[in-house]
Amino acid sequence: MRFKISVYLASLLAGTAAHAAGNQIQTGPAPKWAVESEAMPVPTDAPGAVFIRRQDTQVHLDGKGQLLYNGYRIKILHPNALQLGNLSLAWNPAAGSPVVHAIKIYREGQVIDILKTASFEILRREDQLEAARLDGNLTAVLRVPDLRVGDEIEFAATLRASDPTLGRDDAGLLLLAPEPAPGRYHLRLSWEERNKPAVKMTKDMSTVAEQGANAIDYRFDNPAVLTPPKDAPPRYQWQRVVEYSSFSDWQGISRLFAPLFANASTFRANSSLKQEVARIAAAHAKPLDRAAAALKMVQQDVRYIYVGLNGGNLTPAGADETWQRRYGDCKAKTALLLALLRELGVEAEAVLVNNGGADDGLDERLPSPRMFDHVLVRARIDGKSYWLDGTLPAVVPPGTEPALPYQWVLPLTGQGNGLEQLGWSPAPRPNEITLFEVDARAGFDKPARITNTTIKRGIEGLQQEVQFAAATPAQLLSAFRQNAIGNTWQTIEDVQWRYDVKAQASILTVVGTGAVDWDDDGNGIKSLALPGGGFNPPEKRLRATEQDQALPFYSKPDFSCYVTTVRLPSTTKPEQWSHKDDINNRMFGRAYYRAFDIYDGSLRMIRGSRVEQKEVEAARAQRDNGRIAVFDNSMAWITYNPSGKTIDTQASKRVPTTAEIDWTADNVPCLASSPGS
Repeated sequence: MRFKISVYLASLLAGTAAHAAGNQIQTGPAPKWAVESEAMPVPTDAPGAVFIRRQDTQVHLDGKGQLLYNGYRIKILHPNALQLGNLSLAWNPAAGSPVVHAIKIYREGQVIDILKTASFEILRREDQLEAARLDGNLTAVLRVPDLRVGDEIEFAATLRASDPTLGRDDAGLLLLAPEPAPGRYHLRLSWEERNKPAVKMTKDMSTVAEQGANAIDYRFDNPAVLTPPKDAPPRYQWQRVVEYSSFSDWQGISRLFAPLFANASTFRANSSLKQEVARIAAAHAKPLDRAAAALKMVQQDVRYIYVGLNGGNLTPAGADETWQRRYGDCKAKTALLLALLRELGVEAEAVLVNNGGADDGLDERLPSPRMFDHVLVRARIDGKSYWLDGTLPAVVPPGTEPALPYQWVLPLTGQGNGLEQLGWSPAPRPNEITLFEVDARAGFDKPARITNTTIKRGIEGLQQEVQFAAATPAQLLSAFRQNAIGNTWQTIEDVQWRYDVKAQASILTVVGTGAVDWDDDGNGIKSLALPGGGFNPPEKRLRATEQDQALPFYSKPDFSCYVTTVRLPSTTKPEQWSHKDDINNRMFGRAYYRAFDIYDGSLRMIRGSRVEQKEVEAARAQRDNGRIAVFDNSMAWITYNPSGKTIDTQASKRVPTTAEIDWTADNVPCLASSPGS
């Protein structure tokens, strides 16, 4: 159920198929297990757009799963808050109908019962088709008439949220938003005797918990705004959260889902997929080549659509069904790929992962299948593990590392696996390289020929592949001429794009002409700041005094590289040119590198930056805070002086131009050979 209110329930439930019994909204009294809090008096000087007289968010666990109750009474103080009258319910009809208990308006001593004169309109549609989702959920809307500033609106409803795959077992979260509106809040977790869950709560919830025989209550009056520890790793962002789970361990979740994928990855006796297997086997002798061919088939011949119909939210569709309809979600594609690999003699398993990056600290959470939002395949070939994701574009082959940097994964096996931590190391190759060549040989006052190439890897590179692969060369050229000319570019002559499968990189090259912004420094002296050559100084890593000073500081992994080459005006000499200092530094776990060289009629620069350490201990951060004052944040200025007599124009280490080496290779010189301090 979706409630538009600042405190919310996150049970992480998705939908299944529509059953006739769940297609209508019912009305009735609140359930006996729901405990409504007493309304709080509204202060005369209440700030903000609303005041929460009371907000009750409750979960009840029984033999069928979960019941979700939400009830509130809110004072409207500003016209912007009148949108609270646009009520919206979304539910999974397979679990039953929502029950609305009350919709009322309180105005100057009068109580207006909206349910007597208005009703919800049920929208029988898939509202996420544009996002390739078929979840079967229903949505109902009601626009409360004649709602005014100064009114109080009351609403209460209960919804059963039970997934047929999980049955009575499930897990979820109760949480209070970090910036709630002023007022009274009540969160409650209750259960029937045989359905008592494991419960884990953050410290700010445990201090207010009221433990009963079959329930835990959490009450807040005017809860404070919470600020998570600044720059701390994501696992420390959990605040005012209550976890509950009926699973005893992660192994139980692994055992639960393993047979679902085993059943779905079995061919029918007359399956047409057997012909595909024979075709792949005949064309490829090596297991890795066979696995790559099977993966490519799933990626390019089965389009992605999320299917949550008929219990498909957590249960995968069968391999033959997916192949017949030629669409499926990550579960269906994984089952199909497992079936193909098994027939090809390749050992493989399904693995649950979190694509949203929310798996930091997953080992500290209660076991919950809702902590995962994706499933892919891990195969064992020639003694190595390979990751295969059928939802990615067909340019992504099996890889020894997954496409996303997962921290914790859950393999699905019959005996039951626990969480598995994947190791992390700094990126061996830049995720983005920008190559800039400025051919200024014609002179300072002439337009330069410019070649700009970007090399993107990872998700951004794949997004570019999806975007550009559908465009013709003429369309690309037209688009860049339309949108890019005017700043750097005066003309654009050519645009070339390709995806290099071996390098796993999207490569875009734009060629044209542009004016070079030389600064006139007087006496014939010219200077230019090379693009991408400077570093912004890092910010101090500090936290407010009330926050935990001992927590580590976090940096999101990143590796970028800029390479700029200037073909110098042919009338100048190398000794007439100078540049800013080289840089080789390391601060807050990040390496900073810049190198210049003047050679063969060109001035060359490389500038690289890579996160070497995701988490830096507080003591090291404090030490680096004291070093920021000496951090070299100079722009990459190069200077021409007609009377200059620079003697040493050669770098200690040769710096290549944008065209001298293959910048898609593994060992590009974007970092110093020995790290700075």
